[in-house]
Amino acid sequence: MPTILLMRHGETQWNRIRRIQGHVDAPSPLTLKGVDQARTYGATLRRLMGDPREWQVFTSPLARCVQTTGVVCETAGLDFADVVLDERLKEVGTGSFSGWLKPDLERRHPELMTGHGLAAWYFRCPGGETWADMAERIGAWLADRKPGDRVVAVTHGIAGKVMRALYSGRPPAEVLAEDSPQDAVFVLRDGAVGRVPCGDGDSGRRTA
Repeated sequence: MPTILLMRHGETQWNRIRRIQGHVDAPSPLTLKGVDQARTYGATLRRLMGDPREWQVFTSPLARCVQTTGVVCETAGLDFADVVLDERLKEVGTGSFSGWLKPDLERRHPELMTGHGLAAWYFRCPGGETWADMAERIGAWLADRKPGDRVVAVTHGIAGKVMRALYSGRPPAEVLAEDSPQDAVFVLRDGAVGRVPCGDGDSGRRTA
């Protein structure tokens, strides 16, 4: 199996105000906290990777991931010119709810908030994607990775959970109930998933 160092993009302006992003690439750059998170990702990768020339970097093409990847590469000693933008690493599509503030969705559609796991609200958006849709495209990306590959992947909260579930073979509902940190790198190796906190010994402080 490939070894994958997986991380979520840093905090964005829309994250801060709880606006649903999905596939939307509207102006929502990283906050200063998000830039700092990307730097600590890079410092953690530098410690985990060894020789950066042995690793290939993939990112979602959405701007928040590309911006994060640029900072990560500069910090970790990776060449941004070699980064591959892959549509299959995009966040779950949230259809007509993209751009909504989460509190407005909770108020206007409380029935959506009762679902969990494969029935969570983000898999039930009109015009959006289901678990099956996500599993198909993230699974296709994983299938293209060869045994022994060393890969850095920058993606999103839900997309990252889907990847962790597929890679490890754990029950999807179990993984979907976990958090989507912006201060940790997930190490996917030999069918197992480990979690390495960022910040301690990397940039002097954590960015929780």
